[in-house]
Amino acid sequence: MHLAETTWTDAERRGDPGEADPADADVALLPVGSTEQHGPHAPLGTDTLAAEAVAARGAEAYDGEAVVAPAVPVGVSEEHRHFAGTLWVSPDTFRAYVRETAESLAHHGWDRVVVVNGHGGNVDALREVCARLTRDGVAYAVPFTWFDAVETDLGMGHAGPMETSLLLATRPDLVREGRLDEAAAGGAPRWGEWEAGVNLAYDSAEFSANGVVGDPREGSEHQGEDLLDAAGEGLAELMAVVADREWRGKGE
Repeated sequence: MHLAETTWTDAERRGDPGEADPADADVALLPVGSTEQHGPHAPLGTDTLAAEAVAARGAEAYDGEAVVAPAVPVGVSEEHRHFAGTLWVSPDTFRAYVRETAESLAHHGWDRVVVVNGHGGNVDALREVCARLTRDGVAYAVPFTWFDAVETDLGMGHAGPMETSLLLATRPDLVREGRLDEAAAGGAPRWGEWEAGVNLAYDSAEFSANGVVGDPREGSEHQGEDLLDAAGEGLAELMAVVADREWRGKGE
């Protein structure tokens, strides 16, 4: 059940034969992404689109009932500030938004929450806010970052083969395939500038002329389908564990 596509009366429906019962759903999914540069070939909403696609596939693969919330489209992305169209909020603002959205889900009884993440810059903040929600007894919440949950020989990079593959499988209309050579030529081989285990660069413009890391030409629709299947299956497995895990909620 996708909340953005249902009505409030359906959201509280209970026990109607043949109807999903979101009020009694085992797990709620909250996709989070970003609006940030992804080179000259991929859209600014790449991370949000990925989170939504993985959440949808996970809900489909899950052997139970799930509620899918609308995505949070702006994340912790200041590292891409030099590229036009990039939007960002502070980690504090991001944590507060995610927390209060999860609190809203818990208010309706959906207090097992998996935050489905599509942006690396959100990872630290999500771990913190999910821990706080859980420790405060609001909701049992865990973050799931899709590209950390799959095994592949493709390099993640940024707007590289993994993200480009997933887009080719889910939103090929948004990939500017005629710009893939340009994306590869202006990209960097890896993220950051490293010395003694320290990344000296804070912003992506310091090491990538067009924001790309990796070679997106190595991606394909077929690889994207495999990535989506693997991420969705991994998410469904996590959802089952979250639904069954012992947790002391508020008042327990």
